[in-house]
Amino acid sequence: MTRIALKIDVDSYRGTLHGVPALIDLLQRHRAAASFFFSFGPDHGGRESRRLSPARYHDRLTRLYGLLLPAPRIGVRCVDGMLQARAAGFEVAVHAWDRVGWETRSPSAANAWIEAEMTLACRRFTDIFGEQPHACAAPGWRTNRHALRLTQRLGLGYASDCRGTSPFIPVIDGEIVLCPQLPTTLPTIDELLATGSTSVEQAIERLVEEPSRIAGDHVFTLRAELEGMCFLPAFARLLGEWQARGHASSTLRELIGSRNIVTLPRHEVAFASIPGRIGQRMLQGKAFLPAE
Repeated sequence: MTRIALKIDVDSYRGTLHGVPALIDLLQRHRAAASFFFSFGPDHGGRESRRLSPARYHDRLTRLYGLLLPAPRIGVRCVDGMLQARAAGFEVAVHAWDRVGWETRSPSAANAWIEAEMTLACRRFTDIFGEQPHACAAPGWRTNRHALRLTQRLGLGYASDCRGTSPFIPVIDGEIVLCPQLPTTLPTIDELLATGSTSVEQAIERLVEEPSRIAGDHVFTLRAELEGMCFLPAFARLLGEWQARGHASSTLRELIGSRNIVTLPRHEVAFASIPGRIGQRMLQGKAFLPAE
């Protein structure tokens, strides 16, 4: 039986306000497990280029926040929805403080800026949930070596910051970072639509087949602003098709909890472009073979 961990990135104020409750309802009706990764700071969606995904799917208000309208503080105004997710039994973890700022600045940001952003997000998580975060997921798989090293310093159980094929211990510039990575293994709906030649129905058809085509467990990333709003019917169909084929949904915590971390392979990380997205993202690279 293939397990598919559902990784839900919550990027915006309106995604938290509307997409999260819609996804909770859908997942409960399908008795599906999932992990919610929340953004906690200001929603600066209006500062993001509409050429980028998911910005081109955002509603009118989100396109104005932080530009012509004040940026709502997600971790202040949407606490009820965050607590609802945990009360419903879903895993909750850290996505970002300022999601747009992170995607824009993190690849070249200095250590001090990275640490300040992650500290703000982790503190707000603790204020809301009454416990320290155990996991994080970098927005848009955009990050750098400082952020990667910080996952170890913060004592996180795992991070999901990259694209790849299977869980691993990351190595960057020869340095082993003792915080497992659970990479996203499947393409996202918006990536499959990026060429303009694929319909939503065709994207879903491909995703239905993908877990059977590639052996092993998988991580599928969806967004509260997309699959929880404009693509909600499409995601409902995808979830139903996966379940009909015998695939089981899972949280990322359950996925890493079933693995012996000591025996996880070590892989270098790389930074490169991926189909359907602009700019470099962190990828699972080749196996790390230390010099003898």
